[in-house]
Amino acid sequence: MIYGFFSTILFILILPFWLVIGLFKRKLTVGFKQKCGYFNSPILENSIVFYGVSVGEINALENLIKRTKQTFDNPIVVCTGTSTGQEIAQKKLGNIADFITYFPYDFPFCIGHFLNKVNPKIVIVAETELWPNFARLVRNRGIDLMIINGRISDRTYNSYKKLSFFFKPILQNYTKVLTQSNKDNEKLISIGANPDTTKVMGNLKFDIERKNSDFYMGHGRIIISGSTHSGEDEMFIPIFKKLKQEFSDIKLLCAPRHPERQNAVKKLIEESGLSWGLRSENASFDDKDIILLDTMGELGKAYALCHFAFIGGSFNKTGGHNPLEATVFDKPTISGKCVHNFKDIYALLTQTNASKIVETEQELEDYMKKLLSDNDFYNKCCEDCKNAFKENQGALDYVINELHQLLK
Repeated sequence: MIYGFFSTILFILILPFWLVIGLFKRKLTVGFKQKCGYFNSPILENSIVFYGVSVGEINALENLIKRTKQTFDNPIVVCTGTSTGQEIAQKKLGNIADFITYFPYDFPFCIGHFLNKVNPKIVIVAETELWPNFARLVRNRGIDLMIINGRISDRTYNSYKKLSFFFKPILQNYTKVLTQSNKDNEKLISIGANPDTTKVMGNLKFDIERKNSDFYMGHGRIIISGSTHSGEDEMFIPIFKKLKQEFSDIKLLCAPRHPERQNAVKKLIEESGLSWGLRSENASFDDKDIILLDTMGELGKAYALCHFAFIGGSFNKTGGHNPLEATVFDKPTISGKCVHNFKDIYALLTQTNASKIVETEQELEDYMKKLLSDNDFYNKCCEDCKNAFKENQGALDYVINELHQLLK
């Protein structure tokens, strides 16, 4: 109560300055009205609210939200904390969710307006977002509140542990806390989560299915450069050409992230002097060294055919793309160091040889050479990929079972 009172006073005091600064930094006021709980929504009763702060969390929630929609009759509300999260939510879940909006600011009147509009039965928070006012007010209304896919970094844990007197009352408001690992479980219990309702669920991001690979692309060890951005094809194609002089059987499938870059990549391939073709023209590696994947929706299943994959968006500021699309086929991946969109996934995969993060072009070339020349090492990498899924899958079914218990 005291925290709620003082936080409201603080909001009133800083609001004028916030709005003025927002005139120059629009990011501060994006979704401001919705975050205050003022939005038009359909009439909702006993909704299931999912909150993923940004892109990574919404990606992790996607399959769970779809399964929840199939399993239960409750309306689905999806909330994010960022504009990029909103864009991904609208794109991936616009036809699934009954309503998509921003998560409210952690001030009592904002939360009150939000809860009155969406009328939740359960609120599900992805990863570990702890909001004192929100947790207290939700539980005061008898609404179940869950953390799923919970995790806490060592750095954050060290800070929270010193303030466990503050975080323990917050965590006690959660009906269930479901964590990614035993280590995360132990950390959260040590700062105040209820040991009776804090359990290990695994990692939702590993609950993806292998896509059927129903096409033939020819012989040879296929390397995929997947979801590449500007500058990465310019780097990767020369490395491939150099390695081909030593490993004559290797082939390259180029898959630029954005279709509008295909002409630029096509020019790079032509300049390499290697034989090439287009996937749209059914080109085959039987007589081609490089194929440009100029069709939509096939990259996911193409990973089944590769020897290993380079995951793009990681040698610039994009933040990387999902390595699990290749890992699910037991294929090792290589990425540059900019992988913040999937940092938790890479943290798991790079504990073994399932994935490798490289810093430079030379390091990329050297690691590719190792995967091509050392069969024992390559087979160990593939086995590590298989084990990563074995150890982390099953989280989606676990959460659905927990929801059955709360909704029965």
